[in-house]
Amino acid sequence: MKFKTILAAAASVAVLGSAAASYAADQVNAAFFLEWATPNQIAKVDKAYDDAMGVDVNWTNFSTGVAMTEAMLAGDIDISYSQGLAPFVTAIQQGAPLKMVGIAVVYEANDCFVANDLGINSSNASELEGKTVAVPLNTMADFSFRKQMAALGVDIDTMTIVDQAPADGAVSLADGSVAMACIFGGASAKAAGEVGSPIMSTQEKKDAGIGSFDVVSVTEKFATENPELVRSFMEVTAEANAAWTASDDQIAKVAADAGMDVETTKNQMAGFTFPTAAEQLADYFGANGIAAAAAASLGLVFSGDSDGAAIAKTIDGSFLE
Repeated sequence: MKFKTILAAAASVAVLGSAAASYAADQVNAAFFLEWATPNQIAKVDKAYDDAMGVDVNWTNFSTGVAMTEAMLAGDIDISYSQGLAPFVTAIQQGAPLKMVGIAVVYEANDCFVANDLGINSSNASELEGKTVAVPLNTMADFSFRKQMAALGVDIDTMTIVDQAPADGAVSLADGSVAMACIFGGASAKAAGEVGSPIMSTQEKKDAGIGSFDVVSVTEKFATENPELVRSFMEVTAEANAAWTASDDQIAKVAADAGMDVETTKNQMAGFTFPTAAEQLADYFGANGIAAAAAASLGLVFSGDSDGAAIAKTIDGSFLE
């Protein structure tokens, strides 16, 4: 089912259910990513969420944040953990009834890998013009792609952009179907790195001010009807982050749940930071916080909409207090 069709259906359900009394859910459906290692996966595996929330928490993995949005609008997912800011903003721009309630992870902007045999790097990036590239559209990898190309002066209107999930993009890069693939996910990035190289280095991205963070999002309906469950979810997440020491046992447990080997997991997590609830409230939430500013920037990138007011209204740090 197409996104807009699901959105219309969700709106109809919201109207029909608006007169119903609020109730506490007897189970919670949560979304997460494979190949995206985070400390809260220990709480997921150990059933700490279930114990603290007093309900069964059912976890489903998704390949993109866009797919998470569609599942939320269809009523299949209540909470999305580490949804990219880009798909969240895109959904809000289209009227989706979602809320941002936390910052899951802060990380280096996703890499775009250029096939090694092309000899293209940041110094001659304009040679990408006219070529075919793989990008998972409306994701943080898409945001990173657009920001990197802008920083390098590459006209993306000359490119043929194919919408591919990271694993598929890595395959296309390897078989020569695309000149460049923009990737997130440890295993997919590792595969792309075997045949390609990032178009911009870590330092070049930092110098250009290109960075990323993922969010914890919920449906407005679920947040309204089950505020204590949302608050408990955020508390368990904070406890898992605080307990993280990157020990061998912790890395092994997260690696198994993320579907990656230990070394790939260790390398990926070395570039991740997990802000505390206090840091999120102080730095990210609020009218002048990083979250609202970044969301408004994404709105400009994807639609040219300079009014971030609608997005700002969906950013709610109260569940962290």
